[in-house]
Amino acid sequence: MQNLKQVYAGKTKNVYALENGNYLLKFKDDCTGKDGVFDPGENSVGLTIEGVGDVNLRMSIYFFEKINAAGIKTHFVSADLENTTMEVLPAKVFGHGLEVICRHKAVGSFLRRYGEYIEEGADLPAYVETTFKNDEKGDPLVTKDALVALGVMTEKQYDDIKDMTQKITRIVADDLKEKGLVLYDIKFEYGYDADGKVMLIDEIASGNMRVYKDGQYIDPMTLSKLFFA
Repeated sequence: MQNLKQVYAGKTKNVYALENGNYLLKFKDDCTGKDGVFDPGENSVGLTIEGVGDVNLRMSIYFFEKINAAGIKTHFVSADLENTTMEVLPAKVFGHGLEVICRHKAVGSFLRRYGEYIEEGADLPAYVETTFKNDEKGDPLVTKDALVALGVMTEKQYDDIKDMTQKITRIVADDLKEKGLVLYDIKFEYGYDADGKVMLIDEIASGNMRVYKDGQYIDPMTLSKLFFA
């Protein structure tokens, strides 16, 4: 790591440039949270939990390999568990960063926005929504028409993202279901290559999904333990 050029220092990962043109993600044990309590929805590092980087990388490897095998494009190349690193393809992010959420159940911010129209926990048809990554503005929702009008992406790129999101969410949900777990919603990030083709980027870890067991919410650290039990 000492000879590599660091190009970005993130909350939970650092990014380094490799000589072959790819990048190396170094997973850290830092977690987002507040007052020493783990919260994946927080925008700042609140605590360090030993082993978090390792389980986040293990889950990411597991799902990236499954998604790649399904013919869906991701940035995943390979991983090194000993050093908690993952080699990824170069990708440009949309705008200044975009999050894509797929919802199977009405909870969280969806319920806060639309609670007068729907009951908590009601089924949703793999509903996809996009938000700009902007801490100051509270990650505002943005529609397909706005994304195209703002020049953030093309209509085809949006349609590809929606289709990929629903397919990937089904892969994750089916896997969790086999373990007696129910996926309520999950958050993804996407980028695009030099040809403009969309690919799944970042990570697929327990902190990016809301999962329940027997009607009870499972916190991300417990979920990681159950997943690899």
